[in-house]
Amino acid sequence: MTSMQVRKLTYAALLLALAVMMPRVAGLIPDIGKTLNLMHIPVLLCGFLCGWSWGLAVGFTAPLLSSAINGMPGIFPDAVVMAFELAAYGAVAGLLYQLLPRKLGAGRIYIALLAAMLAGRIVYGIVYLLLTGLGLVKINEALLAFVWVRAFVKPFPGIILQIVLIPMLVFALERAGLILNNRRKAK
Repeated sequence: MTSMQVRKLTYAALLLALAVMMPRVAGLIPDIGKTLNLMHIPVLLCGFLCGWSWGLAVGFTAPLLSSAINGMPGIFPDAVVMAFELAAYGAVAGLLYQLLPRKLGAGRIYIALLAAMLAGRIVYGIVYLLLTGLGLVKINEALLAFVWVRAFVKPFPGIILQIVLIPMLVFALERAGLILNNRRKAK
């Protein structure tokens, strides 16, 4: 293993641990904690810091591991659906951050973040629909509307928190030279 791989593994492990503990933190603030989507923050950061593959792995693992350790979120369907949602978050954030030109400046971070957030929400809805189509989740029209409300409306405070917090953290980590995702071979 190269030192870069070890550093990425270390960052990913730290961010996975944070993501697993976030439901406990959310539980301390019962009324608003669940709407903040705190588990999403370390997953998004992992994509930005380590790259799309690490973001995908941490995103997929975090809700399943959290469910096993903390009992939150419930394993089925919530943790399963969240595994795909957060995998999309981490993968899209990491991939776009790496591929978008640096000359975009702050726009590069915001585009990657907003695209990741949208992709994750869409994946969330699609996985629920697939589980319904397979007969694993019973869903009627009212519940279908609930799924979309749960994906886009209920987490609104968390969406705002992510839009404000993630770019600030990525800027700080860039200035500190801690971002490992943007280290491409010179052409």
